[in-house]
Amino acid sequence: MRAVMRTFAFVLVLAGLWGGSLAAANAQGAPAPNNPPPQGGGGHYSSNEILDAGHKFFGSVSRGLAQIVEKAGSQWGLPNGYVLGQEAGGAVVAGLRYGEGTLYTKNAGDLRVFWQGPSVGFDFGGGGARTMMLVYTLPATEAIYQRFAGIDGSAYFVGGLGMTALTANNMVVVPIRSGVGFRLGANVGYLKFTPKATWNPL
Repeated sequence: MRAVMRTFAFVLVLAGLWGGSLAAANAQGAPAPNNPPPQGGGGHYSSNEILDAGHKFFGSVSRGLAQIVEKAGSQWGLPNGYVLGQEAGGAVVAGLRYGEGTLYTKNAGDLRVFWQGPSVGFDFGGGGARTMMLVYTLPATEAIYQRFAGIDGSAYFVGGLGMTALTANNMVVVPIRSGVGFRLGANVGYLKFTPKATWNPL
């Protein structure tokens, strides 16, 4: 897996290296919690559709998925896209993630995506994870190709799964992760989505 091969070369990154990038990314701002975007329309996925896809994807470790989807829905409404993929990452206070997968939409086709990015915080561990990302207010499939900054206080863990949230230009991406070596940390960071695999997380 290319994500694994790209991962651990950069794991021991100093927190200060990412400070400027994180500040710039966070300057994009996040939609207000508990203020969902308008719902409805044929392009959105219902909670049942997300749960069906997630249960098939995560398998036996998906027992907390319903609560996480409900939590995300109460804040951001219905997603109009989702990503299924896998990633690898590691951290000793500062760390990195690399992943790859496919963005699925109802009426705009599917798109191959890669992602990478740093995290800084109380975060230790490493390993691979299956990752499902819910995508809200995506205007076009190619709009995923940018940097999404972490939303403070968005971490949520239940039943072996973990959820965080990231934002860029009024879009929200909610990664839901599970896997061996799952990193349970209160970290902040960003993910940069690209059309091709790259080592550069900036």
